[in-house]
Amino acid sequence: MIDEKPNPTMKYYAFDWDDNIMFMPTKIYLKDEDGNSVGMSTEDFAEHRTEIGVTPFKCGDSIIVGFDDNPFRDFKVSGDEHFLRDVMKATIGPAWNDFVEAVNNGSVFAIITARGHTPAVLKEAIYRLITSNKHGLKSNKLIKVLKKYRELADEGLLSDDELIRSYLELCRFHPVSFGDGSAINPEQGKIDAMEIFVRYVMLLSHRLQKKAFIKNKISNYFTPNIGFSDDDIRNVDKIKTHFSKKKDNILQTYLTSEGNKKKY
Repeated sequence: MIDEKPNPTMKYYAFDWDDNIMFMPTKIYLKDEDGNSVGMSTEDFAEHRTEIGVTPFKCGDSIIVGFDDNPFRDFKVSGDEHFLRDVMKATIGPAWNDFVEAVNNGSVFAIITARGHTPAVLKEAIYRLITSNKHGLKSNKLIKVLKKYRELADEGLLSDDELIRSYLELCRFHPVSFGDGSAINPEQGKIDAMEIFVRYVMLLSHRLQKKAFIKNKISNYFTPNIGFSDDDIRNVDKIKTHFSKKKDNILQTYLTSEGNKKKY
């Protein structure tokens, strides 16, 4: 999103998925003291993940002693179709309004999640949310903004559906446990994904600003900024610590634990 002169800003977004954008019904499977499989919500998992397999703890009516076999089966490629169904049934999380702001204004965003689904499935899920106008998403508003962007860039006409698809191609999808990544300890994976997105944002921002400058839409070049939100304080703290050491840090972090969003 580029604001008008004389004080333009270029804002990008990065979002964790579970319990940040949406509260999903998907469960992680653990084992209780009797050997039974017990489903745990992502919210409870974020609270207890360092205890699992280390010390028994109570969750609901069960005493959890470790992970079940293939505990993240619904969070991997094997759960891709499950994810697409769950998205349409999920309730909105504390960062949902920011997500709506990003999409409805045609801002480039990244999804940086501990899930391990195929990246294209994350993209397809968001396409379905947009075209269904779910929870405040407005496809018509997005299309109007995208047409303005294409006019600015002197790019050819596309159908409405092609506009939405091309917009999502500009966005980035990083399920950090896809392939060899870890859903148990996703902090480093999220840092690596954010490094990639920051470099992408700097490159994309420079290209967009150059076009806007040439067409006299802006009077000067400026530094973009990225807002990142996550409900897990360990992820937020690790990412903030890592990027705050950089000379030209463009990242602002937000914690959305307990259903509330606050600057971190």
